[in-house]
Amino acid sequence: MPTPSPTQEPSAVADFEHSLDELERLVQRLEKGDLTLDDSLKAYEQGIGLFRRCQTALQQAELRVRLLTDLDDPDSASDLPTSDAP
Repeated sequence: MPTPSPTQEPSAVADFEHSLDELERLVQRLEKGDLTLDDSLKAYEQGIGLFRRCQTALQQAELRVRLLTDLDDPDSASDLPTSDAP
């Protein structure tokens, strides 16, 4: 997968896939059970942020699908707010 240039935004799909991959790796580390409590809490916090990014990307994809399929009422779709906050 090509890396976007600094001025180019990554696609929502690429961002979703990257976040999901990171989340899966994080879950595997947590499931091993060899992290300290502090590291586990940090990993959990990072995981929540990744989950929210994935959730936002899925909501945006759903919105795009609705916009494309509801030709009778295209104004019913509106942009969803994006948030990178954990």
